[in-house]
Amino acid sequence: MFQNLDVFRTAMAMARHAGTKQALSAQNIANADTPRYRAQQVPEFKDTLRGSMIGQRATRSTHLNGAADRSVPILERQKGMDPNGNTVSLELEMVTAVDAKRQHDRALAIYRNSLSVIRASLGRT
Repeated sequence: MFQNLDVFRTAMAMARHAGTKQALSAQNIANADTPRYRAQQVPEFKDTLRGSMIGQRATRSTHLNGAADRSVPILERQKGMDPNGNTVSLELEMVTAVDAKRQHDRALAIYRNSLSVIRASLGRT
């Protein structure tokens, strides 16, 4: 039922993006001292959302928009290379982790508020 509402789909995609962002940040921090390790990052959520809306395709004739690929592209960070070839910046990873937490909290708030609106419209509070 809730899969057909775009606001829930967007909130779920935002939470999934935040989880991926947090996992990559943790992986980068764990490999901060690994020689020649390339830090990984994901593009901003607005860029991934825009790309997933364009790439929709119908998988059956009964689908209106079809199923879009929901995976988040992972990019290698090339800037800020240490002498040992590592591109992890602990300061940047701390900022990225905080941003992922805020993004996840925002997605949950959108979900909760939308659910409250639906409950109110049904007369169930």
